Amino acid sequence: MRIKVRIHCKRCGERFVLRGRMEQGQIQTGFKRCICDNCEFIIEVMEKHA
Repeated sequence: MRIKVRIHCKRCGERFVLRGRMEQGQIQTGFKRCICDNCEFIIEVMEKHA
């Protein structure tokens, strides 16, 4: 299932909107780390598509 997610960095506050996939109960977007080199972030699901 394709989903649209909002990623919010815990350190600098930068926000990203990406598309990803829901696979085996986990969200896969390919996003690894923020531009501030932080790898701790919050993922929020915005929309779900079939």
